[in-house]
Amino acid sequence: MANISKSVNNKPWLGWLLFGLSLVAVFCLGLLASSITERRVEAQLVNKPMKALSKTEARNELWGENYPREYQSWKETSEMDFVSKYNGNVERDMLEEDPNLVVLWAGYGFSKDYNAPRGHFYAVEDIQNTLRTGGPVDENDGPMPATCWTCKSPDVPRMMEEHGVAEFYKGKWAGKGSEIVNPIGCADCHDSETMNLQISRPALAEAFERQGKDINDASHQEMRTLVCAQCHVEYYFDKRDGKENYLTFPWDEGFKVEDMEKYYDAIDFSDWTHSISKAPMLKAQHPGYETWQMGIHGQRGVSCADCHMPYKTEGGQKFTDHHIQSPLNNIANSCQVCHREDAETLTANVYERQDAIKETRDKVERELAIAHLEAGFAWEQGATPAQMKEALTLIRHAGWRWDFAVAAHGSSFHAPVEIARILGSALEKSYQARMEIKKVLVDLGYTKDVPLPDFSTKEKAQKSVGLDMAKLEKQKEDFKQNLLPKWLEEAKANGKLMK
Repeated sequence: MANISKSVNNKPWLGWLLFGLSLVAVFCLGLLASSITERRVEAQLVNKPMKALSKTEARNELWGENYPREYQSWKETSEMDFVSKYNGNVERDMLEEDPNLVVLWAGYGFSKDYNAPRGHFYAVEDIQNTLRTGGPVDENDGPMPATCWTCKSPDVPRMMEEHGVAEFYKGKWAGKGSEIVNPIGCADCHDSETMNLQISRPALAEAFERQGKDINDASHQEMRTLVCAQCHVEYYFDKRDGKENYLTFPWDEGFKVEDMEKYYDAIDFSDWTHSISKAPMLKAQHPGYETWQMGIHGQRGVSCADCHMPYKTEGGQKFTDHHIQSPLNNIANSCQVCHREDAETLTANVYERQDAIKETRDKVERELAIAHLEAGFAWEQGATPAQMKEALTLIRHAGWRWDFAVAAHGSSFHAPVEIARILGSALEKSYQARMEIKKVLVDLGYTKDVPLPDFSTKEKAQKSVGLDMAKLEKQKEDFKQNLLPKWLEEAKANGKLMK
């Protein structure tokens, strides 16, 4: 202190400098204290809803009044501005890009129409628009059952609560068109009183129970994946024991592709009979949860939300970004929280794995499509069911493996080693199926190459499998002009949809 006093006496300006610095320091500390106080008050208020919500409130706009940050970020799932090498949030015609799919799904709805998925904001709109749901003229018409609504809207848990789960699954898809109108949102994952993550669909809890597990024992970190696993999984519509299209996860034997194949074979289940090969086929849905478990992120406990819904901060509030999207469109928050590589390197790493998987996938699709066509030709030559049994079983198992590998859109990144193994098995079984068909043809006296139709474009492929696309598109357009507007008017009048 003596030295400071002496210095100030010798240099008066130094005293004024110290005085000024002290004022600045006090001022900054005051600002910091004020900010802390404001943020504490804000934190106390942020989870105090302004409006009470019912247990099954499906209208996302009302949730947004209580949780504006989360709601505004959720609305960003409406954006269509990002295209990665193999996906993104832009609607893309996958049959146009890969006409093999039309032949692989001949006789099934996906051969009519299959687009790359957009954001959750469009969940209801997209199922209304797809040709797969047909052009129903009333509540009892159309090709699809009511169960197809299950993962599209928070109106679903509301209706399950009101009518019962089994009752919800009954009837036609068109029978619930005026009730299911709000896209995937808040009530699908959150308890309206506590905002805790919740399981709002029974199929997941039922699958856990059959495995001897209680889903209520799941940790918060596990729930950040399980709320996604309600829908991003393989499932089928169970019609056994008096059930009517009861949504069921086939996990009783395990999560691997062979485990579920064993389950389906044991109950003699098939999603459809292929219109060309007559093989009893399995259609994988979107086994994202299953394939995530098989990759390094799942094995290390990284949740779906960690990458697809990372935390973000506004002011003093840290919250989950509900703009659910590809991590490639948000690398800084999704990837670089853990990985120190630059964005270009991380993107290249993803594409490297996806490219390798696609190379094998393309081979499988070509060989399997030809196997279906060759099987169809064998039937035309007079083959019997006994002669075709082995070939059709191989086609079924090859198709199941291929579809399982590609239906979960991120599987080539989530679990590239496992997906490569599965596709390798699918390719081998496709080769074996073609060999079996050739044996049948030789037995029938046919030794030439099988003539194949031109399926090099979507239009040619759809024509080759017997689809009348003009008729299907006309039916859909009539539905959108006549029945769909009535659904929306009724939903608004009944308060199910915000006006």
